[in-house]
Amino acid sequence: MTTRLQIESIGQIRRAEIDFGDLTVFVGPQATGKSIALQVLKLLVDTGYIQDELSRHGIDWGGGVSEFFDSYFGQGMHALWKPDASRLHWESSSIDMDAIAKRRRKSKPESLFFIPAQRVLTLRDGWPRPFTDYAPGDPFVVRQFSERLRLLMERDFTPDRAIFPQERQLKKEVRDLLNKTIFGNFSLRVDKHLSQKRLMLGPEGGNGGLPFMVWSAGQREFMPLLLGFYWLMPPTKVARRDDIEWVVIEEPEMGLHTQAISTVLLMVLELLHRGYKVCLSTHSPYVLDVVWALKMLKRHRSEKDLLLAIFDVPKGTQVDRVAESALKKDTKVYYFDRVSGQVKDISNLDPGAIDEAEAGWGGLSEFSGRVADVVAKAVARGE
Repeated sequence: MTTRLQIESIGQIRRAEIDFGDLTVFVGPQATGKSIALQVLKLLVDTGYIQDELSRHGIDWGGGVSEFFDSYFGQGMHALWKPDASRLHWESSSIDMDAIAKRRRKSKPESLFFIPAQRVLTLRDGWPRPFTDYAPGDPFVVRQFSERLRLLMERDFTPDRAIFPQERQLKKEVRDLLNKTIFGNFSLRVDKHLSQKRLMLGPEGGNGGLPFMVWSAGQREFMPLLLGFYWLMPPTKVARRDDIEWVVIEEPEMGLHTQAISTVLLMVLELLHRGYKVCLSTHSPYVLDVVWALKMLKRHRSEKDLLLAIFDVPKGTQVDRVAESALKKDTKVYYFDRVSGQVKDISNLDPGAIDEAEAGWGGLSEFSGRVADVVAKAVARGE
């Protein structure tokens, strides 16, 4: 069954009609509504859970839509909702936002796990911050993600146990790629400075290490993402978290080299293999390179070895089933247009399409194409 979200006049979005696939990717310039749409998805999937969490941490929004939006999206975000124009439809139902704000929905376990773009803020001095460490007007998705990481660290990791590499977490081929592209033969572990626990990077089996603030920018961006993947991939025979159906990852490429982005996308395919529906927002053409390859390989009924070659992984490994599963998944891509406020379906990613948004992959391939044209002209003039 198709899962559909329709948005009218919320923030920068004038109109969006989004049919979600197994993997759904949002592209477009900054401040065009991608994050708003993903947070709306979270709100509609987890309404009762969100209300319970806000109340549990002492947040009282008073029953009005404006106050509720400031509590959920962040301070000052009440202007997203225009009472005379804003509309929401989820699947086949119209959403009464006034009713959501005024009364508590029947609570159920969390169904959507949200990894926000601001994830680096969740580690203060190398340790996840609790929900209550944030200001009341900070976005719910940032606070909740931080709280999830804190609980994971407190429950599952101790100073005598490496967080990475760890045989029980991630497939060997993925660990090897992460070691090559991000860790550089360093290990990630829990250390204690005086009485405070913190994450440290250091030589495997060695003494000492590097605290959070001297890590590279890419390492600081990646570690909360890695912990999010750990939470979603239990090191047990159970493939996924029982109640979680959706995963949202904003800008998975943040701060990473191309080779590291490739490895992160292989981890995203692992999430699909485990049965999660995954939504990404991105500013990286490399993400759409993989989505386009998935579509083309699926269309031509290609074997898994071609997909594995994209990630520099040989066949005959633990990743084989991940590749087989990925080639059966449906992918969707949507472009958020700044000028019109419309959200366009560009899922075909056809470079020859009449629509410039689709032909240019939402602007992500536009600059490379322009550079190639200029260089071609220069070569022609010099001949």
